[in-house]
Amino acid sequence: MSRSAEMMKALALCTVLVAAPGVLLAQEAAPSRDGGFGLGRTALPEEIAAWDIDIRPDGQGLPEGAGDVWTGEELFVDLCSACHGDFGEAVGRWPVLAGGFGSLDGEDPVKTIGSYWPYLSTVWDYVHRAMPYGSAQTLEPDEVYALVAYLMYVNNMVEDDFELSHENFLEVAMPNEGAFFMDDRVETEMPLFSVDPCMEDCADSVEITMRSMVLNVTPDDPTTQTSTAAEAEDEASATPDPEPDTGTGPDPELVAEGEALFRQCSACHQIGEGAVNRTGPRLNDTYGAPVGSHDGFRYSPAFVAAAEAGMVWDDETLSAYLLDPRGFLPGNRMAFGGLRSEEEAAAMIAYIRAEGGEVQ
Repeated sequence: MSRSAEMMKALALCTVLVAAPGVLLAQEAAPSRDGGFGLGRTALPEEIAAWDIDIRPDGQGLPEGAGDVWTGEELFVDLCSACHGDFGEAVGRWPVLAGGFGSLDGEDPVKTIGSYWPYLSTVWDYVHRAMPYGSAQTLEPDEVYALVAYLMYVNNMVEDDFELSHENFLEVAMPNEGAFFMDDRVETEMPLFSVDPCMEDCADSVEITMRSMVLNVTPDDPTTQTSTAAEAEDEASATPDPEPDTGTGPDPELVAEGEALFRQCSACHQIGEGAVNRTGPRLNDTYGAPVGSHDGFRYSPAFVAAAEAGMVWDDETLSAYLLDPRGFLPGNRMAFGGLRSEEEAAAMIAYIRAEGGEVQ
């Protein structure tokens, strides 16, 4: 047998092996196109259905089902939190899913489901299609609805008693939906780049607005310093030194460490000027205050019972709670697993005292 004949035999065998599963072998090959080889066949309806799983912004493609926030929280902690954190704040380099509100026009925008995504159908479709990591498309529709409901909850879109279903899917608008618009580059940008470029006398005047030394992109070399850089240095040297620490209040180093730790809390809690209740209560005036005392926030029965028992937030109670929220107050709704050490708890308490104030 010639080498070309052996290759043709091998190709035929591969074709048979590929077509082997059951009824597929009985299907006739599709008609050959001009210059084609007559391979392949028309896809079966059930094969198309297996691939056609996308969900449209208008809800088209959604299966029947429903899921509530608290079921979604349990699923999220079990299946998603290892990568995305208990509240969608992310672990390591995995994507942040919650927070980022009002950050899109800043230097470091945080694009999350709540701050950026325009359609809830994208959330449902992605969770259904690609999650959990390593076990894609293993979730039942009710589980997907519950997970999406929880993601809506941690993004302040719904209350904790919300249930998402195929019937009310379109009733809750995404926070950033109105900031999206149809692609208009053909009308707005193409004309600008479709004319001959200006090559000379293109502006009435040119002025220097910043120098590289001030921007800190030029190596430090005294011979190359500009007058602008020197002025910047003079201005910096004229800034008065900060007042010495009087020894009162939290340790500044602990406060700085606590501020870094608080990033994992910011998806649910706010602190400082303008802080409001979100998924969790604001933390202003927490240190020294009775447990569960912030107006306007609906606390869990566990917190209500602790408040009635007279518990107060001090170093001891805050530390115990921050290290093991569910163990310290069984039945509370905090999904965060707890800080890793007493040192971290001390830093977090220092930040809460410094940024949120103390109740005397």
